[in-house]
Amino acid sequence: MAISAVDEQNATESELQKGVKHLYENGISKLPNKYILPVPERPIVDKEDQTAAILNLKLPIIDFAQLQGPNRSHVIKAVASACEEYGFFQVVNHGIPNDVISKMMDVCTRFFGMPYEERAKYMSDDMASTVRYGTSFNQNKDNVFCWRDFLKLICHPLEEVLPHWPSSPSDFRKKAVTYANESKYLFLMLMEAILESLGLWGDVAGDMTPEHDEIWEQFQDGSQLMVVNCFPPCPEPDLTLGMPPHSDYGFLTLLLQDEVKGLQIQYKGKWITVDPVAGSFVVNVGDHLEIFSNGKYKSVLHRVIVNSTRPRISVATLHSLPYKCVIRPSPKLMDDENPSGYMDTDYATFLEYISSREPKKKNFLESRKLI
Repeated sequence: MAISAVDEQNATESELQKGVKHLYENGISKLPNKYILPVPERPIVDKEDQTAAILNLKLPIIDFAQLQGPNRSHVIKAVASACEEYGFFQVVNHGIPNDVISKMMDVCTRFFGMPYEERAKYMSDDMASTVRYGTSFNQNKDNVFCWRDFLKLICHPLEEVLPHWPSSPSDFRKKAVTYANESKYLFLMLMEAILESLGLWGDVAGDMTPEHDEIWEQFQDGSQLMVVNCFPPCPEPDLTLGMPPHSDYGFLTLLLQDEVKGLQIQYKGKWITVDPVAGSFVVNVGDHLEIFSNGKYKSVLHRVIVNSTRPRISVATLHSLPYKCVIRPSPKLMDDENPSGYMDTDYATFLEYISSREPKKKNFLESRKLI
C-alpha cells in the first residue's frame, strides 16, 4: 500500500524501520522528517561538487599486478604514500575474475529486489548477529536516519556462518561465498604489501621471526564482515546522506561499487567524490591499521551521497584480526621518540561503544588515543 503524500513527511517509526527500499517502492515523493539533516551537515549539491570531482583524479591507483613483478619496491612506496596522505587508494589488475564481480553485484541487486517480507526475515537488532538486514547506520541509535538499507554477513568461519546466510535468491550463498574467498585473498596480499611498506615484512624486515608468523596466522584466521549497501533513488538528495561521515573499524576495507557515484572522502577539509573505475576496488585504511601503525597510516572520514534518479549498490568487506585479538601499535613502530599513541582495544570494546550511542565521525578511534 502506497504511503499518502500527506503522511510522507511524518511517516511512523514502524514504517521507517522497514527501510528506504520499502519507502521507494511505495512511491514516496517527499523526504520524511526523520531523514532531514541539520543544514550544516547536508551535502553541497551545486557547482562546488564539480571541483571536488576533479580532485579525485589524485586518488592513487595501485596496479596490483605490478606487486608481483620487478616494480614491487616502487609499488610498495606508492602504497605507503597513499596510506599516509589519503588513507585511500584504488586497486586495478587485482586478479579477481570479472565474472565473480558481476555475479556478486547481480545477486545482491536481486536480493534487494525481493519483496520486503522476504528481506525482513533477516532483520535483527543484534549488532553481533551473523546475518543482519537493516536500514540507516545504526537504526536503534540514529537521531537522523540515512538513506540506506544494508545486509551484513559475518564471513568467518564460513562453514559455521554459511547456513545462516540468506537462502534467497537461490544462488545467493554460492555467489557470495566465492566473492568472500576472493576478497579475503586480495586482502591478505594487500596486507603483505602494507606490512612491507611499514618495514615489518619482507627484505626490509630481514629474516622472518615467530612474531611475524603469529601475526600472519592471525590475519589468515581474521575477521571478515561483508556489508551489502542499497541506496535507492532519493526524492530530496540534498537534504540527507546515504551514510554519515564515519571511519571503518578494521585494518582494511575493500569496496566494490557499481558505476553510480556516491562515495566521498574527506581530504584537506573538503569532500571529494570518488569516480568509480570499472573493475577496480576502493581500499581504505581502517581504525585498527591506524592504531597498529601507531598513527603513520590514517583512517579517513568518508560518507555517501545519494541521487534522485539512479539506484546504487556497493559491497564492502571489512577485514581485521580475529575478534578476540587485542589491537595495539606494533612494538617495532614505537621508541622513545615515538611512544604508543593509542590504548589497546578489541572488537568487544568497539561493539559496546557503537551499541551504546549514536555513531559520530571518528569518535571511537578518538576515544582510543593517548596523545
